[in-house]
Amino acid sequence: MPTSPAAAPVEDRFAAFRHKAYARYFLARFLSYFALQIVIVSVGWQIYDLTRDPFDLGLVGLIQFAPALLLILVTGSVADRFSRRGIILGCDLVEAVSVLVLLLITWAGLTSPLPIFAVLLVMGIARAFLGPAAQALAPNLVPAKDLPNAVAWNSSAWQTAGVVGPVVGGLLYGLGPLVPYVTGMVFLLMAATAISLVPAQPHRISREKQNWDSLMAGFRYIRRERVVFGAISLDMFAVLLGGAIALMPVYARDILELGPVGLGLLRASPGVGAVLMALYLASRPIKTGAGIKMFIGVGLFGLATIVFGLSTNMEVSLLALACLGAADTISVYVRQTLIQLWTPDELLGRVSAVNMVFIGASNELGEFRAGTMAAFIGPVAAVTLGGVAAVGVAGLWAWMFPQLRTIQTLERERKTLEEVSAP
Repeated sequence: MPTSPAAAPVEDRFAAFRHKAYARYFLARFLSYFALQIVIVSVGWQIYDLTRDPFDLGLVGLIQFAPALLLILVTGSVADRFSRRGIILGCDLVEAVSVLVLLLITWAGLTSPLPIFAVLLVMGIARAFLGPAAQALAPNLVPAKDLPNAVAWNSSAWQTAGVVGPVVGGLLYGLGPLVPYVTGMVFLLMAATAISLVPAQPHRISREKQNWDSLMAGFRYIRRERVVFGAISLDMFAVLLGGAIALMPVYARDILELGPVGLGLLRASPGVGAVLMALYLASRPIKTGAGIKMFIGVGLFGLATIVFGLSTNMEVSLLALACLGAADTISVYVRQTLIQLWTPDELLGRVSAVNMVFIGASNELGEFRAGTMAAFIGPVAAVTLGGVAAVGVAGLWAWMFPQLRTIQTLERERKTLEEVSAP
């Protein structure tokens, strides 16, 4: 008689960690992302201290995102042709050296932001190569049955670092501008050590010729595989239309009147909800109705955005943002598991590169959308209408992609490249 989810043994929550290679990978990824959060918040403080120009703060995000967009055809192909572990190791070391340069720039007392921007560009290039390799390596380290558990833990680590990292970075910067850079460099070296202990994985497509067709293979696969295309585009348009992060300073200052401490609480609330949901999914993975639950998650994301947009009460706003983060995690969990289980390993790096750029673009453009709408119709209307649009996207995509809506289980063995290419 099968065991019900409620009666599942507690150790199932840590199924992915039974595999030593994944445990080392998890530690490396957490340390790397935590270090990045510490460094980026410190860079923001430092640049604003130097220039007092908010535009320069916008350049920090743009400079880091641009390499992933411009190198999209290269980074995914590299992740599919070379050692993914080796790529991650190399990128961690490049980032550690970059942080060392930031440390030296700060120690020398340079007052121009241009050297800092140059270092951020190098770090952006490193992360552009690291992202697809890291996403594509995880499915090589655990069996398919444990991959949903690994995805949940990956999401939990990412969200935890995203919530705690900026706080730690701010506190360390208060001790002195050199302190966060020393800390970040040490964490990156620890991450490099952890990933170096992951066993090397075999190359899988060394015989594939490098040409335009092979570079575009990720795009072609996403376009042809309706389930993967539906999952990626659903999340992209929901975040593009429903994102409210950019307007949180307006809510903290003018609508909720909370001040800078309140802004920190608002920014942390989605991450708290996301971490709690990720931990829940690690112990109670989605076994049935995966497709419809993904659409429900996006719909709840939109509804929570509407509540936040209309709220003038701090407690209601914090709860709405926590629900928003939890709902978004459901969508991310299903999407990431689908991509990593349904995509042939030979294409996983290229598909992951496309996915990362699409999601990154939706975040950046979503903030631009929110800011532009707020300038014309006000912040409340901009956030509320964005939430309505996200709900509409969930309904429209459920109609446009019945293959995604009717998926029951996420557990599916990958096809080979030959099976995907067959007519």
